[in-house]
Amino acid sequence: MTEPGTVLITGPTRNLGRHAVLAMAGRPRRPDLLLVGRAGRDLTAVAGEARARGAVVHEIGCDLSRLADVRAAVATARDLLAAGAVRPLRALVANAGVMSPDTRRASADGYEMTFAVNHLAHARLIGDLLASFTTPARIVLLGSNTYHANFWRRLLGVPEAEWADPVELARPATGERPPGLAASGVAYSNAKLAILYYAHELQRRAGAGINVSVFEPGWMPGTALGRGAPRAVQAMSRALGRVPGVSTPRRSGPLLAAMALDDRWAHVRDGAFVVKTRLTEVRPVARDQERERRLWEATAELLDRAGASR
Repeated sequence: MTEPGTVLITGPTRNLGRHAVLAMAGRPRRPDLLLVGRAGRDLTAVAGEARARGAVVHEIGCDLSRLADVRAAVATARDLLAAGAVRPLRALVANAGVMSPDTRRASADGYEMTFAVNHLAHARLIGDLLASFTTPARIVLLGSNTYHANFWRRLLGVPEAEWADPVELARPATGERPPGLAASGVAYSNAKLAILYYAHELQRRAGAGINVSVFEPGWMPGTALGRGAPRAVQAMSRALGRVPGVSTPRRSGPLLAAMALDDRWAHVRDGAFVVKTRLTEVRPVARDQERERRLWEATAELLDRAGASR
C-alpha cells in the first residue's frame, strides 16, 4: 500500500470539498492536507475540524478567480513541501467550481468567470505543480455529466455543452442585459467538457507515475454551486436535494476522498470518468484529440496572456 503522503485539495470549505477533507482526515492512514481556498472563517473552521481528527493541515488562502493568487498558492505549497512541513505530494484534487449566474462577469484576469475558475485556475495550479509530485501520484478533476443532455436534463432544462474555440469560451458575454440562466448553464457544461478534454491531454503530458482521472459526484441540488441563481431556483434545488437517492455532499465527499487515496482507484488513469463508484465510458463528443490539443494550446495562451498583463 502506497504511503498516503500529502493531498492538496481546492474548494475545501463547503459541501463536497468539506466532506472529502473530513473523510481524509478521519482515516487511520490519513494524508497530510493542503487546503487551497478563500482565506477566512470557513477555511479556518474546516482546517480546525481536520486537525481535530488527527491530520497535519496547512491552510493556503487563494481566490481561484485570480491567477496571481493561484501562482502564490503554488509557491506556498512548494515551500511547505521543500521544508518538510508536509509529506511528499501524492494527490491533487481539483474540487473547486462555480457557475456564474451572469456570463458577462469577468475574472480578475478578464476571463468569463465559470471558465476561469473551473478550468483555467486548475490548469495553472496543476501545470505549476507537476514537477512537485512524488510518484505514484494522482490528479483527480471534478467532472459532470452535464456536457451532454439526457431525458432528465432536458426535462429540467439543463443545457448541454455548445463547444467553441477555448479563446471564445474564455471571453465574457457582452450587452446591457444578462444573457440569462440558459447561457450560464451552457457555460458550466462547456467548462465541464473542457475538464474532460484537459484530463485526456494532461495524461499524455504528465509523465510516468501520475494518473489522471475525472470524478462525477452525482447530481447534488441545493449546494453552493448555484448560490448566484434566483431565489426560486435555489429553493427548488433545496427541495429536490431531499428526494431519496439524490446525491449529497455527505455521501459523495468520502467517495471523492477514496478517488485520491484508495488502492481500488490506483490504476485509473487516462482521464477515466468515475461516476460516484462506477467507471463510466464518456460519450463520443468527450473524446476528441484535435479539440484536446487545441484546448491545451489555448489554455497556455490564455495563462500566458494573464501573466503578461501584470
